[in-house]
Amino acid sequence: TKVRARQFICRVCFAERAFMNKVIIVGGGAAGMLASIISAKNGCAVTLFEKNEKLGKKVYITGKGRCNVTNNCDPEELLQAVMSNPKFLYSAFYSFTSQDMMQLLEDAGVSLKTERGNRVFPVSDHSSDIIHGLEQLMKKYSVQIHLRSEVKNLLTENGIVTGIQLTDNKVYTADAVIVATGGLSYPTTGSTGDGYRFAVETGHTVTECMPSLVPLTTKEAYIPLMKGLSLRNVELTIKRDKKTVYQDFGEMMFTHFGITGPLVLSASAKIGKFLQKGEELSAYLDLKPALSHEQLDDRILREFSSAQNKQFKNVIGVLFPSSLTPVIIGLGPIPEDKVIHDISREERLAFGALIKAFPFTITGLGGFSEAVITRGGVSVREIQPGTMESKKIKNLYFIGEVLDLDAVTGGYNLQIAWSTAYLAATDVCRNKQEDTQ
Repeated sequence: TKVRARQFICRVCFAERAFMNKVIIVGGGAAGMLASIISAKNGCAVTLFEKNEKLGKKVYITGKGRCNVTNNCDPEELLQAVMSNPKFLYSAFYSFTSQDMMQLLEDAGVSLKTERGNRVFPVSDHSSDIIHGLEQLMKKYSVQIHLRSEVKNLLTENGIVTGIQLTDNKVYTADAVIVATGGLSYPTTGSTGDGYRFAVETGHTVTECMPSLVPLTTKEAYIPLMKGLSLRNVELTIKRDKKTVYQDFGEMMFTHFGITGPLVLSASAKIGKFLQKGEELSAYLDLKPALSHEQLDDRILREFSSAQNKQFKNVIGVLFPSSLTPVIIGLGPIPEDKVIHDISREERLAFGALIKAFPFTITGLGGFSEAVITRGGVSVREIQPGTMESKKIKNLYFIGEVLDLDAVTGGYNLQIAWSTAYLAATDVCRNKQEDTQ
């Protein structure tokens, strides 16, 4: 009797699996991992193919290894942070919010914290905890994972995706395929543009791709003299033909080739299109944004009043880090060896103006090897915004960075990955249920 019962159960299980939607996910990064979890949780038979030796290689290095998981804000704020095609993400951000993602990770045992600017990180400050949490969920919902498995082609028939072919020519069939291959940024993590090729080969448009959230190169020889110097609480203003094209407050760092840091990465998303055309942009740093011109002059006067017989270079350094002091003196109107009591009011005010508008010229963008994300990708005009399904090939989905979507720094780009993955993953299962009814 027990044997017959087991046989009956096996037949039922086999029958159920035969009616399960077979979903293939190409890419084991942020979007791919979450898509596998959601679709498997909703009853699909999910197989994920990743060409690297492990999952989440890019997730591992994001946020300097801490992983800025998302931004703890409402959907409208998320939309405001998106640079390319924000309206397309309306359904995605409202269907799967930042708080939904945080709850999913917390339920998986990953403790999170919210820092300045609503940036969310694991309490441990280890991105590996995020990857481990997602992997545990994939295991819980029986996602089949194929590592070191590179997809060569998507297979289609009569306008419907039917599966994939690997580079070793093995073929896997599926009811739906979700492409989550990432962009071109950090190619050492496996982001080499495979998804763009798949898109073009299946008749889709791929918009021009360029590095975004990337360091900026500068012209002046004095910038490398300060390499390694980090500045906090400064305001960066960038102008194009005297018109301000970017202005914000935050942290940055000088490098041997230019500038980097959160403030600069966000700026690159705004000004990249001008630099790609070969334009040079004027930039200014307000080194003391908390002080007005008058307040700064009062501060300088206080320093001067107690050192009337000292040379300028020996007094003014109290206002700046050591590597910045000789540079700003060299740019200013006051000779370094001039005695304080000989400095005129006009010279003092001019020096104050320099502090409020430290100048340099931005000449270009860093490359994809340094870029946090890719700007450009699969045209969203050819993707259903409520499901992420292709308008050209039935049951084919594109999610995450492979799409022409990007945002400023602060966890927003990972939320794009999470939210688009959620829509695709829920739709592949819903489609199968509707087909079998």
